[in-house]
Amino acid sequence: MRRIKISKNDESTIHKHLKALIIEVDKFRVAFPQTETDRWVVLETERPPALERDCMIFVRPKNVHHKGRNPCFLCTVQKEERMTTSYNLKMLRVNLTEKSIKTEILDEALAKKFIGGRGLGTKILYDEGVAKVDALSPANKLVFINGPLTGCNVPTGGRYMVVTKSPLTGMIASSNSGGVWGARLKYAGYDAVIVEGKADAPVYLSIHDEKVELLPAGDLWGKESTNVEEILKEKHGKEASVLNIGPAGEQMFELACIMNEADRAAGRSGVGAVMGSKLLKAIVCSSTRTVIEPFDKEKLREVVTESLRKIRENGVTGQGLPTYGTAVLVNIVNNIGSFPTRNWQESYFADADKTSGETLKEKYLVKQGYCHRCPIGCGRVINMNGKTVGGPEYEPIWAYGANCGVEDLEAINEANYWCNELGLDAIGAPTTIAAAMELYQKGYLKEEDCDGVPLVWGSAKAIVEWTKHMGYGDNKLGRLMASGSYRLCDHYGVPEFSMSVKKQEMPAYDARGIQGIGITYATSNRGGCHVRGYMISPEVLGLPEPLNRLATEGKATWTKIFQDLTAVIDSSGMCLFTSFALGAPDYAALLNAATGTNYDVEGVLKVGERIYNIERLFNKEAGMVAGDDTLPKRILEEPIPSGPSKGEISKLNITLPQYYEVRGWVDAFPTEATLKRLDLL
Repeated sequence: MRRIKISKNDESTIHKHLKALIIEVDKFRVAFPQTETDRWVVLETERPPALERDCMIFVRPKNVHHKGRNPCFLCTVQKEERMTTSYNLKMLRVNLTEKSIKTEILDEALAKKFIGGRGLGTKILYDEGVAKVDALSPANKLVFINGPLTGCNVPTGGRYMVVTKSPLTGMIASSNSGGVWGARLKYAGYDAVIVEGKADAPVYLSIHDEKVELLPAGDLWGKESTNVEEILKEKHGKEASVLNIGPAGEQMFELACIMNEADRAAGRSGVGAVMGSKLLKAIVCSSTRTVIEPFDKEKLREVVTESLRKIRENGVTGQGLPTYGTAVLVNIVNNIGSFPTRNWQESYFADADKTSGETLKEKYLVKQGYCHRCPIGCGRVINMNGKTVGGPEYEPIWAYGANCGVEDLEAINEANYWCNELGLDAIGAPTTIAAAMELYQKGYLKEEDCDGVPLVWGSAKAIVEWTKHMGYGDNKLGRLMASGSYRLCDHYGVPEFSMSVKKQEMPAYDARGIQGIGITYATSNRGGCHVRGYMISPEVLGLPEPLNRLATEGKATWTKIFQDLTAVIDSSGMCLFTSFALGAPDYAALLNAATGTNYDVEGVLKVGERIYNIERLFNKEAGMVAGDDTLPKRILEEPIPSGPSKGEISKLNITLPQYYEVRGWVDAFPTEATLKRLDLL
């Protein structure tokens, strides 16, 4: 995008300058920064032509013929300069039904109002009426969207979001992933790809700068993630980044995820099922560009230097995560008695250390894994039976381990590997296996239902084999389990065995022993989720300050702040883990330097609040009711039976009304006054 400083001309001069150069652009607007004589024409187009001083130009939108008073502008060039911003201000819209690919201009003001990523993706879908459609119908849309900091020279600036309507919850889905794919999309020149419709046969999308095409994927259909990546890299070059679904997504299982770089996942809410419903197997991105020019390069360098210092000096981001990965939390959370065990029937696992980050490092670690521009390196690259693969994070280690009563870390590594290969949510799949184990324990599932692999607590074989059955869908029970724990347990008449919120499985922190995370789970717009307001940071890790994990006072306010800040981070294109070391002033400074915004702390958090509220509006249109903001009966009514948090129970009955008051909501939804304050009306 460029802006051109012009002399003052009016419409009456048009006929005096018939030799003026006609420039057709996608969009233009006139700005008045200071006075009417200091006027600029802003050309919003892919390649504005270079113009000489004093030349006359006649600007008009593309496909508009000059007749009468059409929206055109005649001016004399006085000065031209490029308006740098880390947004590309360009999106792709791919209609699989029509086999069409169109480039659209992204409105800069709209982008800055919702930042990008999760916020802007939700706004696009809300405006286009997606909330009311069937999640697995051609009318649903997938938005693959990066943030303004994706691809920039900022710490962890490589994240992207997949935003759609979830087939698992029926509400908003916005799933985050790292690796390199998001940055490749940004370098190719696009802030987002909107996919709509349904192909008539399997296809994949290839993006290389301006060359964008739909190609047949019949030979890829049925293949696992790593194989797909190998084939497409061989065809499109080793620098290409591949995003794809596995067999679970092809079969539209509600627990299907989207993989990129073999072991990075947009893991939650069934986004892979939506991709499969459209017969879209993969998206390949590559580019000749490797740099994003920010608004203020020197200021960004200054802010990044300070941010890196904070990240490296922080105990979590500078020591714990690099050394032991996310599984550094295993012993920490288990030792406070909030480590859900055997489908949340207990909250302390005696053999937790056998599955800890310390044990993973000692026995299996090959090297750290890094996403794009990441200074932390929390990823684990491990040796699995002589094969080098991506290792498990804290969540699948817990979900396959303590939650299934399994102490065999080698089996957990293998089960996690199959989650990645088959394209399954590595939280949802193992927690569903845990629910099935409770069904088996209590007689709802019989041995004859189990295809020779009984679902007994502690079975290393069961967690591996049933992950395969779920991903391949090769038996009746496996297909039912792949629809998630709620549908599985409801099928047997005991939905209360599903440890889920809004039908999405909760992660590895017992809300009975950590009160703030219970508010996060209950009010998360995408269902059971810890990374929509990571209250573990203050309640367990003491960052940015320690809070009593068992107290309720002040937790509603803290949860709202964490949720709003997280919405900013998810929308910016950075990793949530940076928030252990950075705060709202840092993210505001990074965004300002990259995009030219002028956020202060209050302003940037208000954008996060706006994002959280538009997600809630989407959910309301999708059919959410106030009663959906709750926790499983077990968490609300059954005290923890033993361990360091014995006797504790969730106090959501106290904290939820407090939360609604802090949010400016009534009965789970924003009031008119709140919407007006956030400029959502």
